[in-house]
Amino acid sequence: MAKLEEKINVLFICSRNQWRSPTAEKLWRKHPKINARSAGTSPNARHKVSIEDIRWASIIFVMEEKHKSRLVAEFTRILENKPIHVLDIPDEYKYMDPELIEMLEQSVNGILGAE
Repeated sequence: MAKLEEKINVLFICSRNQWRSPTAEKLWRKHPKINARSAGTSPNARHKVSIEDIRWASIIFVMEEKHKSRLVAEFTRILENKPIHVLDIPDEYKYMDPELIEMLEQSVNGILGAE
């Protein structure tokens, strides 16, 4: 029996889990090789990033350097050997903004090699 190719678990993080990370999650949710989730670092986030999210993720994408700093401060031990990529996408886009989608597709596809 052929072994099924495993999907990669990708976690997208911004501050409030309102615009940027949910857009990224929606973009890759239906990709055949990716399981996508999103979360926020703020206490007021729609879904605040949890230990379970970090453990689940194979790779983490954060929108800004401050998100990486907050993750490292809060989840130092479970982040060991887990790749975190900073996308440098500022908080100036609304959900599913065409410019945001283009930036996400370019940067994430470049890292994952997933078209």
